[in-house]
Amino acid sequence: MKLVPRRLQHQLLSRKRASSPSEVVSWFGAMQAQDYLGALWALGSRTARARERTVQAALDEGSVIRTHGFRGTWQFVAPEDLGWMLSLVGPRVIASAASRFREMGLDAKTLERSCELFADALRGGKELTRAEMSAVLLGQRIKTAGRLSHLLIHAELRGVLCSGARRGKQTTSVLLSERAPKTRALTREQALAELARRYFRSRGPATERDLAWWSGLPLRDVREAIELVERKLDAELFDGQRYFWLGDAPATGRGAGVHLLPAFDEYLVAYQDRSACIEPSHVRRINAGGGILKPVVVSNGRVIGTWQRKLHKDGVTVSVKPLSKLSAEDRDGVAAAAERYARFLDLSLRLGIT
Repeated sequence: MKLVPRRLQHQLLSRKRASSPSEVVSWFGAMQAQDYLGALWALGSRTARARERTVQAALDEGSVIRTHGFRGTWQFVAPEDLGWMLSLVGPRVIASAASRFREMGLDAKTLERSCELFADALRGGKELTRAEMSAVLLGQRIKTAGRLSHLLIHAELRGVLCSGARRGKQTTSVLLSERAPKTRALTREQALAELARRYFRSRGPATERDLAWWSGLPLRDVREAIELVERKLDAELFDGQRYFWLGDAPATGRGAGVHLLPAFDEYLVAYQDRSACIEPSHVRRINAGGGILKPVVVSNGRVIGTWQRKLHKDGVTVSVKPLSKLSAEDRDGVAAAAERYARFLDLSLRLGIT
């Protein structure tokens, strides 16, 4: 089975790039956005002629929204999709956090009151920083020390608030109902079907366990989701597992090539089983534990190294650590990929391969 080539195409890494960051997010449904600056590049690397400033502008204007969703982690989501996604996963994630809420003294009354206070403070298009959101609660004698993040995440999963425009280097929160007034509401079955359709068109070929891992939903729900759209999916047995995908991306003449992918990129984080792109002997160098996935260098779909960036006064230094000796072709590919990244930042490049 052409697993890796299909994934590269469906992940928008070896086909024509999307015309805007919002188009990328709509294609994927939701994208990991835990590492903020890396997540901007995850969008930029899949968008034609993108610059970091244009991706940031999409977030500031609200055509892409950053909020907590699947698995209770940061995600980029299109505004029209927030309603059905949160209705599908929000209650489950909140329920899974119940014991943690109790440990922190956050009972149902406090959680509900915090949502009400946030909504009142943000109404009318206001955008407030974390410090300002904390002040809203402190003014009503709700303690925020060590608890503010949990209260904000709970309110996001409830669909009360989401990310607003950045104020300098600070994030802000806004009312979801004002930021995304046209978000779609779907029935549970419709939401499950839409989830499966988006996942397998953007990340296939993948298994039911891959979808369960990525979405945080139990296997019974994932199997129901697949059954709802199975007639539209292609499927094939490979190494004893059934892989699904939705359509093949059109050939464009653009090869797989070399890519510098950010930490937590969907090319890795979307799958429970990553053996198709990482040699087992190299896994610990990419994922040392604690859920951390390093930025990786990918050549023709396989991870060949890690990389990091360092900004300085007149440019960016990209340092690459290969997992084994690079071929001359891969070295050239790394140089070209690093140039693309520097261009995304509008900075000059210094490249080091060690």
